[in-house]
Amino acid sequence: MRHLRVVSESSAAVGRTTAIRFVVLLGVVSLFADMTYEGARSVTGPFLAVLGASGTAVGLIVGLGELIGYSLRLASGYLADRTGRYWAITLVGYGLNMIAVPLLALAGRWEIAAALMICERIGKAIRTPARDAMLSHATHQVGHGWGFGLHEAMDQAGAVVGPLIVAAVLATGGEYRTGFTVLLVPATVTLGILLLARWLYPSPRDLEPATPIYHDRGFPLAFWLYLAAAALVAAGYADFPLIAYHFGKTSVVPAGWIPVFYAAAMGVDALAALAFGRCFDRFGLATLIVAVLCSAFFAPLVFLGSFYPALGGMALWGIGMGAQESILRAAIAGMIPRDRRGVAYGVFNSSYGLAWFAGSAEMGILYDVSLPTLIGFSVLVQLGAIPLLWLVTRGIGQPRNSVG
Repeated sequence: MRHLRVVSESSAAVGRTTAIRFVVLLGVVSLFADMTYEGARSVTGPFLAVLGASGTAVGLIVGLGELIGYSLRLASGYLADRTGRYWAITLVGYGLNMIAVPLLALAGRWEIAAALMICERIGKAIRTPARDAMLSHATHQVGHGWGFGLHEAMDQAGAVVGPLIVAAVLATGGEYRTGFTVLLVPATVTLGILLLARWLYPSPRDLEPATPIYHDRGFPLAFWLYLAAAALVAAGYADFPLIAYHFGKTSVVPAGWIPVFYAAAMGVDALAALAFGRCFDRFGLATLIVAVLCSAFFAPLVFLGSFYPALGGMALWGIGMGAQESILRAAIAGMIPRDRRGVAYGVFNSSYGLAWFAGSAEMGILYDVSLPTLIGFSVLVQLGAIPLLWLVTRGIGQPRNSVG
């Protein structure tokens, strides 16, 4: 019996080590991927302007890209679960994602650049549900909160470095096209490491034992309550371009400091993802309620505050982003059986993205009407998620699992 226990403990340790390595490897992939497309996204607006696009065109391109990108995640998640080809779908998505960015250097018309920007968003839509489903298998071994939190922290490290690389290119006399060309390097590294991960871990599903399934084909009520809560948080969260627009228009934050504020928020995001991820594994969804309470009040600080209150508001904004990117994904892994997580992540990401898009549009309109109304909308809509999250923490709508 003692021998069997030692063997069992040894096997568990090996499984945990393998899972950690897989999470870190996917984290490195995301680091270089974010370095690539966040670096590009930091200058695509002015690049489109140089090519002759109007402000209205820029807004429509960005909005359409996000809308299409999030909407397609439902189909992508369904396809991943239906075919079981998670790696193939992930590789196709990352390939399109990474190829589109360097090709911007060759765009001679704003319409071509716009098409490439939308292709980049489509690539992200294709690969995200399948990748998150594979990641959820590994986080079963190390803790869903910690695993997704670690992945998000590495992801955000790339989101900080990428724009700084492009800024360095521009500061040394390079053009936007030069910056896009330089981003070919992290794009190539991304695909190389992804292929390595595919070779080393051909079947991430093996990192998680099979789970009981439901006799019905729908998701449990708890999932839909949770989805509604996440949608409220997304709808009430101001997008950074609107915040940056406010900083620039009011001169509350000098133009040169706006990227610094964003980088600081991304740093807080990374640290918050790790901290909240660890707390989630210990305290569950109550952690997300705390995160919402902390971050819901960023709006008064960033839209009404002076320099330092605005900086504090950006810190709260970063805390909320870190919690959303880690805990929101982690919780789904604990609600849905492994064979149906591709669809679940697709439904979640599509709904979250559409809510974010609708909320951003509403706050953009409110900004021109009344800042206090915008702030009230942001705070109250986010706080509206708390009763729904409380219901989920109380076990409302949890499925009765049965094998079959």
